[in-house]
Order: sequence, then structure tokens, then C-alpha cells
Amino acid sequence: MAYRPSKQFKKTALGAGAAALLLALNAPAALSFAGDTYHSYKIGRYSYRIQYGSWGLIDLPAEYRINAMHAALLHTGKVLLIAGSGNNQRNFDKGTFSTVLWDPKDDTFRKIPTPEDFFCSGHSQLPDGQLLVAGGTARYEVLGGKVTRAGGGMRVKNESPDKEVRLAKGTVFRSPSGVEYVSKFDVTVPKATRRFEIPYGQGGRMMPWKTVVVAAEARVFVEAVREGAGGLTTQAAQYAVAGLTGRDAHDVYGLAERLSADKQDFQGIKSAYEFDPVAEKYVPVDPMRDARWYPTLVGLQDGRVLAVSGLNDVGDVVPGDNEYYDPRTKKWSEGPFRYFPTYPSLFLAQGGKLLYTGSNAGYGPKDKGREPGVWDLATNRFRKVGGLADPDRLETSSSVLLPPAQDQKVMVLGGGGVGESRLSTARTAVVDLKEAEPVFRPTARLPQGVRYLSSVLLPDDSVFTTGGSADYRGRGASDIRKAQFYYPRTDIFVAAASPTVGRNYHSEALLLPDGRVATFGSDPLFADKDNTRLGKFEHRLEVYSPPYLYRDAARRPVLGEGPAELAPGARATFRAPRAERIQRARLMRPSAVTHTTDVEQRSVELGLEKTAGTVTVTVPADPTLVPPGWYMLFVTDADGTPSVAKWLRVRPDRPTVPPAVPPAVAPVAPQEHGDGWLD
Repeated sequence: MAYRPSKQFKKTALGAGAAALLLALNAPAALSFAGDTYHSYKIGRYSYRIQYGSWGLIDLPAEYRINAMHAALLHTGKVLLIAGSGNNQRNFDKGTFSTVLWDPKDDTFRKIPTPEDFFCSGHSQLPDGQLLVAGGTARYEVLGGKVTRAGGGMRVKNESPDKEVRLAKGTVFRSPSGVEYVSKFDVTVPKATRRFEIPYGQGGRMMPWKTVVVAAEARVFVEAVREGAGGLTTQAAQYAVAGLTGRDAHDVYGLAERLSADKQDFQGIKSAYEFDPVAEKYVPVDPMRDARWYPTLVGLQDGRVLAVSGLNDVGDVVPGDNEYYDPRTKKWSEGPFRYFPTYPSLFLAQGGKLLYTGSNAGYGPKDKGREPGVWDLATNRFRKVGGLADPDRLETSSSVLLPPAQDQKVMVLGGGGVGESRLSTARTAVVDLKEAEPVFRPTARLPQGVRYLSSVLLPDDSVFTTGGSADYRGRGASDIRKAQFYYPRTDIFVAAASPTVGRNYHSEALLLPDGRVATFGSDPLFADKDNTRLGKFEHRLEVYSPPYLYRDAARRPVLGEGPAELAPGARATFRAPRAERIQRARLMRPSAVTHTTDVEQRSVELGLEKTAGTVTVTVPADPTLVPPGWYMLFVTDADGTPSVAKWLRVRPDRPTVPPAVPPAVAPVAPQEHGDGWLD
């Protein structure tokens, strides 16, 4: 007799089959859930955190979510996050500029009124604790193919020695053939100058004095009034200024060589401000001599700041006109002439020269200004430093002055090809500036090729590196969600806990006074592997707690009462329970970082003496090692566990004295000598 299943069996079998089918269909999700659950369990265990550290997201209220392009730690312990227009032209067109102040102690936030577009500005810590912010955006780029009106730079000349000329935005310049162009910004042209010459006649006989007028000049961006090809010109011409009559029409005119429909780059502004950390507001100071977008600002041993490179007011890379800011007078003055690509990484070295590592953030030709070298500001001589592997992949690389600063070793990490190149490198290299002939030497390689890598000095003399992407702006979902420590003494990388958030272009990381590392921003080009969906700016704020914060809290070094400022070379005594456990002391300069460019951070070794219940530290007397300003003072035990930092200001040693600057001459191509120096 054939077997026939019962109705109950059929129902049970069908139910089991359906369950099996559902399980098969949902197996990937179930496995993923199980994997995520196990991962959360694993990274939450003490044994994991004591080895790798941990990451945590900060609850950021919606009203404070800005496109953080710039991050700076202030001596109040708060972090200034600057967006400006935030790479968002709608914000720019509306005049909506943003800054947010974050207090890591209690994770509170405050909006700061932002007077101008500081998107892609430069910044530097000043001796009194103010943050200098200079440059930013005057005009957004217009990509090739979307330019409807011819445009370019117009040189406005003034031949009158009696008065300067101010032309408002919207001034019309008319070509000899009647084609009209309109200025996009206000422009002021100084008075012409009179020069006296003594002509000589036949036989060298001296003739009467002769007065020569030399026209003054300013520059402004103009666009054709009408759309189309009618505004294109490739020949130099003189342009009349509409509305001027009589002598003014003769004295004031425009000169342009080429007005095209090519891509029009971002344009910079001249504006400069100091941010006051106590009043928590921007304070205007004198504007720069040149407009700058993507400039580097580097603090010097005398308290002044050197502003270098950037895109100017017509969208060209500043050809080499650099300038000094004096915080005493709040004014700018001429600096040594030298060309660099935008956001060049320049580090103050012992003795007062600057090391250019070759790291930069982009704009500029691939064959100009990209070789590393030592720059003597007093003589304006530049000595090339060779030895780097993958020298064509320095754009978007990271550079740090390794701890302690007294070792005078600077490291370059990763980087990519020029522009939208797919190339990246895992190369790292270190140059020892104490050598008679400094040269980069290869060091331990990164786990993989990376650009936009963030590198942060820690109080235990390690370098924490995190984030970045393998491709340009994270294309192809190439963000690298990994982090690692680099130990200079042993030249090794050691894995750290992996971040949740990927970071590429427009991202930052910096050290907090409690020993944690905060990360911000990221501006991916696309949001998927196939590069079909546009990316969105990353607003999540993630903080990393290194393994040293999971050691026995009762044994962590503590710094108590002590002075808040001292002079170079001076000593300072602090109360310190368990002083016998303290082994090292470091002064760490607070970061001011953007576009993986952070030339502010440095870690200085201090002399250390201990008694029962106190420690006494001695600050080096050399201001090229310890530029004046506010620092975080950390002490660490034998295991590298740091205290919470005390803020300590190192006063300027002497009044500002400008170094000698070579006489201004017409720019010429640099001449290379056999000894490797460029003039």
C-alpha cells in the first residue's frame, strides 16, 4: 500500500520549507547582523580597547551640522569649525557663511557670526592666542563647458600721480571694437609715481632733471556683457573705462591679453581677521596685499606669520608674492618672492629656515614648485631636498614634524597624483634636517596607497594616522576606514581601532587636551562604487580614544596648579601627585588644520625635574623650536600614559624684527647652482 502523508504532516513540511526558503533568502542579512553584533561586542571589550583604542560618535544637533572645512584648537580648549559657504554655491550666493564652536568638555556647540566667506582660507596660531584667519572665496569656479561669457583678468592702469582711482563692481570696460566687459568686484588703483631722471647729452654732458611718471596698476576679473563667442579675444588690447571723461579717461584704462571661455577657477579675497577665543568673535584686521584662496599661513619665531601661495582675485596661482603679518601692528608687509602650489606644507625648522616637504593640496602645474627644499627667508635661497620615492604623488599627502621637535625630522606620508589622478602611494619618508646635506630616506610603508591621510602627534611621541582614500575624493567607494600608530623610534606602524566614518577631501583631525583625537568633515565626489550618485558632505563628528586612556585611571599622571605663562628658556613648577611616576614632559602646539595641511602642530621635549609632589619643566630658549604662543603641557609616565593637558603660554622673546628681504626685482626664472641652491 502506497504511503500518503497526513494533512498535518503536509502543513508542517510546507511551514518548514517556507522557513528554510526565508532563511536562505535572508542569509546575507542574518550573517551581516550576526557579524555586526559580534564586531560591536568585540570592540567594546576592555581587552580590545586596551590594545586598539575605540571610536565614538558625538551627538551633533542638526542646527550645528556645517561643512567643516577648517578646524582649529583654541587655548580655551574649544574647537573652532569653519565652513564659510562650505563648498556650496547656493550658500555663497545667499551670503550664508557658517562657523561653529565646539566644547569637547561637555559636547556643547555655539554658532559664531561669520562676516565673510572663509571657505578655503588659511589660519595660524598667534602669540597671544588669537587665531589669524586670512583669505577665502570671492567667486566660485565655473567649469569648462558651462562658461557662457568670456572672462579673465583685466589690468587697470592709473597714470595720474595726483589721485588714486576707485572703480565699483559693475564698471564697464570697452574694447577698441566696442565689445564691453563688466568688472565683478570693486577695484582701487593707487596713484602713479613720479621718478626723477638725469638725462645725458652728447659727450656725457649732464642735462636738466627730467620727471617720469610710472603708472600704478591693479587687477580685476571681468566678464563679457553678452553671452557667446563675441567676447572671446586672444590679442592684447587697451580698454576704455565707460563713464570717465577728460583727463580721467586718458589716465585710467584697462589692459587685457586674453579673455576666454575656458574653465574659470575659484577666486580669493584679501580679507583677514583674528578670532578672539575669549570674546568668541572675529575681529577684522588690515587686508592682505594679495587675494588668496588655498593659502598656507605659517607662524615664525618672532611671532609674525608668513602667508604663501593661493589663487588670487582672477583665479591664478599667486606667482610668488608672499607676505608677512605682524600681530603687533595688525598689518601686512612684503615677503620674499617664491612660487609654490596651493596649500604648501611649510615647517619652521631650527635656525629659522622653512622646510617645504612638497606636500600640497592641488592647484598649480605639475612641473612647477613641487620639489621639496629648505627655504632661507633672509636670503630667499631655496636648497632642494631629494630622495623621495613617488615624487609625482605628493599632492594631498600628509606631512608632520616628528616628535620631539628637537630631533628635527620631518615625515611625508602617502599622497596622490596631480589633479584628478587615480594614483596614490603607500610611501613614507623622513628627512633629518640636522644632516649637512638633508635627504629624504624611505621609512615603513603604509598598509596601502592613500591620499588625504590625517596625521596627528600624540603625547606619547607616536603619530596617529587615520582616514583618507585610495582614489581622488573617494571615487569608487575608496575611503579607507582604518587607523594606525607610527612609532618614530622603531619605524613601525601598528594597527588601531577602525573608524566608523570615512574621511577624504576636506577632512581634518586634531589632538584634544584630554588626549583624544577628534575627526571632522569629508567631501566625497560620489556616494557609490559605480560613481553614479553624487556624494554628500560628512557632518558626523567622531572622536578616537587611544589605548593609553584605558589604562588604570588611578595611576594616570596628574598636573595641578602652576603658572599660565613663561618666557623662553624659563622654568615652571607644577603640583603633581605621584610625581615619581612621571617620566617625560611635552609642549604640544594646538592644531589649525585644513586639506590635510597642518603646519602648526609640533611636540617639544622639556627638561624635567621631580620632587615629592611637584614637577619642574624647562622650556627651550630657542624660539625656532618653540615659537611664541599657547601650548598644551602634557606629562607622561613610563608607559606613555599622558595627563590631561595644562595650557601654558610661551611669551615672545623680543620685539618683532623683520628679517632682511632681497630688493624687489622683476620675477625671473630661478637659477640652479651646482650646490643644489635655487635663487
